[in-house]
Amino acid sequence: MASKAFSKSSLSFYRSLRCRLANPLSLHRSELHLKPQKNHLSLCHLHDQTLVLDVEGGLLRSSSTFPYFMLVALEAGCILRGLILLLLYPLLCCLSQEVGLQIMVLVCFLGIRKQGFMAGIAVLPKHLLEDVGLEGFEVLRMAGKKVCVSGMPSVMVEGFLKEYLEVDLVAARELKVFHGYYTGLMEEDSYFSLENAFGEEAIGFGSCIKSPQHQLFSHCKELQLVTDAEKKKWQRLPREEYPKAMVFHDGRMAFRPTPMATLAMFVWFPFGVSLSILRTIVFVFLPYTISIPIGSATGVTNRVLNPHASAGDRQHKLYVCNHRTLLDPVYISAMLNKLVVAVTYSVSPITEALSPIRTVRLTRNKEEDRRRMQRLLSQGDLVVCPEGTTCREPYLLRFSPLFAELAEEVVPVALAARVCMFYGTTASGFKFLDSFFFLMNPRPEYHLEFLQKIPTGCLRRRSGSSYEVANLVQREIGSALGFQCTALTRKDKYVILAGNEGIVKTKT
Repeated sequence: MASKAFSKSSLSFYRSLRCRLANPLSLHRSELHLKPQKNHLSLCHLHDQTLVLDVEGGLLRSSSTFPYFMLVALEAGCILRGLILLLLYPLLCCLSQEVGLQIMVLVCFLGIRKQGFMAGIAVLPKHLLEDVGLEGFEVLRMAGKKVCVSGMPSVMVEGFLKEYLEVDLVAARELKVFHGYYTGLMEEDSYFSLENAFGEEAIGFGSCIKSPQHQLFSHCKELQLVTDAEKKKWQRLPREEYPKAMVFHDGRMAFRPTPMATLAMFVWFPFGVSLSILRTIVFVFLPYTISIPIGSATGVTNRVLNPHASAGDRQHKLYVCNHRTLLDPVYISAMLNKLVVAVTYSVSPITEALSPIRTVRLTRNKEEDRRRMQRLLSQGDLVVCPEGTTCREPYLLRFSPLFAELAEEVVPVALAARVCMFYGTTASGFKFLDSFFFLMNPRPEYHLEFLQKIPTGCLRRRSGSSYEVANLVQREIGSALGFQCTALTRKDKYVILAGNEGIVKTKT
């Protein structure tokens, strides 16, 4: 009998340990004193109701907050913070949810300047949106008034919830600040009363394991909960269902940094640095006929369509492309197997020195820029990115019409860049590392399609507007890529991601 009892005890301990390792941030919770309903919530009666929604339990498909703290550690802090957080992960698996949360907050926020913290607006929304479950979003969308509850600090979730999901109120803890820097400690719970906020009772929606523990749910007249088994069947919220389009986001991490994915990144990092240096040396010092095969052998994937679409014309050509990374003109030059000149607004001196093609800076003075570009075009082929800044998502920013006034015809080039680990662009980081990070990816991809020439001179004289010609070229490139055209500009991007208008000194 003793051996049977010991066997049952061991089995129970093993199951408990396995549960902890699978979901380390949902541990040691007290028994529920409520008897919530688990039946499906009737959406037809929500339009005139106040909904209290648990972000981790009733909106996101995964209840683990570790990936979002890792993003803060890496993007707002440094790679050392991320490594420390990863090394602490086994310890987090053995601690209660609240203690684990406090440790992650301490590691990620200690010493971070409050005024310069942009991750909650520029980095996290993209990753949070990709984890939103369609079923949870349908509940949120049908509600008349929306209150979201989160265990994460408000600086991590409030911007996302209000800006992208149109939430009315966010209940999350604030971080303590000392002389303008986060201390890594959270304020005590100081949530508002629903009765004071809306003057009525509400309906609660969340997870069976976590949500009823929150004090706000005690104000709810009805509590609807989902189980982990049900959440595993949730579908990902499609991009076309986003309440607000995710056009701009910042940060270097191109993947969801779960513990295993982050571990893979750290293992790859030294190899990626060496590989990026090798690829850079090859592209800078060797001719394209040699560098392209070597790049392909190291994992660089290139795909080009219609590279000879503009062949047979001896006149100097003006290539107009959308802007994905700083390597856009380099890839156009490589696929054409000839040198071109690229114009840019802001580029690091280090990037200029390492560029295998000539780059010329513009001044943002229209007449001066026109003279410079006309002079360059008279000397050889010219590449122009009229968006003025990069865009990672499948959208095209507004095209500046200046290129339409330079030549009688232009050659549109549709570009698409794909990465799996690191983004090769940044709005607030060190721009001279952009190309370096792009080439650190195990298999960076570039797809180019040279479209048919467009007679911009004839069209401009017919319409009398260079803006209409620029919009036409934008639509042609957007149609080839399947991207959506927008009227957003470089200024819009930098206001959202960096809090300035994009006219900043380049970090070197």
